[in-house]
Amino acid sequence: MLKKIAVEQLVLGMHLKEFCGSWMEHPFWRSGFVITDPKDLVTIRASAIREVWIDCSKGLDVPEGQAAVSESESDAQVEAELREAVSARREVAPVSVQAEIERAAKICYQSKQAVMSMFSEARMGKTVDTGSAKQLVEEITDSVSRNPGALISLARLKTADDYTYMHSVAVCAMMVALAKQLGLSEEQTRSAGIAGLMHDLGKAAMPMDVLNKPGKLTDAEFSIIKTHPEEGYKLLQSGANVDPMVLDVCLYHHEKVDGSGYPKGLKGDEISLFAKMGAVCDVYDAITSNRPYKSGWDPAESLRKMAEWASGHFDGKVFQAFVKSLGIYPIGSLVQLSSGRLGVVVEQTSKSLTTPRVKVFYSTKSNMRIVPEVIDLSRPGTTEKILSREDPAKWKFADLNELWSGISGHPW
Repeated sequence: MLKKIAVEQLVLGMHLKEFCGSWMEHPFWRSGFVITDPKDLVTIRASAIREVWIDCSKGLDVPEGQAAVSESESDAQVEAELREAVSARREVAPVSVQAEIERAAKICYQSKQAVMSMFSEARMGKTVDTGSAKQLVEEITDSVSRNPGALISLARLKTADDYTYMHSVAVCAMMVALAKQLGLSEEQTRSAGIAGLMHDLGKAAMPMDVLNKPGKLTDAEFSIIKTHPEEGYKLLQSGANVDPMVLDVCLYHHEKVDGSGYPKGLKGDEISLFAKMGAVCDVYDAITSNRPYKSGWDPAESLRKMAEWASGHFDGKVFQAFVKSLGIYPIGSLVQLSSGRLGVVVEQTSKSLTTPRVKVFYSTKSNMRIVPEVIDLSRPGTTEKILSREDPAKWKFADLNELWSGISGHPW
């Protein structure tokens, strides 16, 4: 018997089946567990969630004399009700990057906490239920629908300590954006997002001293890390009803089209479309992120380098779609305009991949900062164009990320 009850009615020993509300309104990455920790009761009651579903066949019932809000014998009925409630709240109408940034920062923070919990549970030998990640992926998908640049760009600003967890969030968001660019179905797009979120789960089985090593890995250490796709595959297989696509991406996202990847050395059409997507998203986030042993590359420079590797590493069609989803000059790229002014890309435009909106803030002619101004290079009559990419390491602008994001300090 399933019962919907008020959070005040929850007691230790009840099996919490589902939260009635948005995933963003509570701090648990999953539902479907018996409440055994008094702290969890306090946390749930302090959240915005006011009602939950419990499963009386797997845990305690409400005390005699207490009435439930409603009852159901059917899992399908509960899931339908929750889907309807979530759909009613979903917002996917396009907005500007600046309008989405604050919301995306909150989603990044919540997602990082969820992935940390997921990895922690995997390290403790608990089964990872990919189905419980659906709400998380839906929040990320909706953010990408509103504006793909906001969350993807913010997720790139991870610290070295955040890397393992935020990398999963970033790859999830990029997989969703890429799936949309390739015209995949809504169901395939959702699966691609879950695959992105779970693709590196095997790193939970890696020795922490190797995973977090501040210097370059030795050959022996790299051999250990190279086992993470297979370890992740095993962890996911232990769960129930795991999407085959999620398993496929987890196992094969380090394969390369020329056969030089791992773990199986697959080549060309032996690699699925989704694993090819995972490979592109994984590499882009890795090379644009700060790591313990190196600083991340500029987004535009990263795409240029990936284009050089493309024939051996990536599927051409997938890579081209990936570039279209981000832009040739992704958000955060430092560029020089034909006027000699330097600017940072703040948003893509629909007209052309080479005409984004750029916030100019420095004159190379006078070698000094100028009042920031946003220029839409796609507007009719605009005579300026991008002359070149610029290396941020050369210019050392400490506030470059703040200039495009509007957020000072770490975004989460």
